[in-house]
Amino acid sequence: MIVVSRLNGSRFAVNPDLIERIQASPDTTLVLVDGTTYVVREELDAVIDMIAHYRARVIALAHAPQEVARPIAAPVPLRSADALAGEAR
Repeated sequence: MIVVSRLNGSRFAVNPDLIERIQASPDTTLVLVDGTTYVVREELDAVIDMIAHYRARVIALAHAPQEVARPIAAPVPLRSADALAGEAR
């Protein structure tokens, strides 16, 4: 998500994958794939930079080393059917 500001100063987050286009005439307008529009304070270039940083962060997290796995417990030996039958008596 990227955080942008409405013209009244209130901030909100938007999923950049849902942005279809960004217009700057003269205010910056985000147009989402469903047709929803948001007019924001940030300039077009700033919004594009935010989207690029967001996507770079997603890719970096996907390639980051995973947390060290916990050791696997030693397997418990299986008991034979004869041993189980002896316990039932």
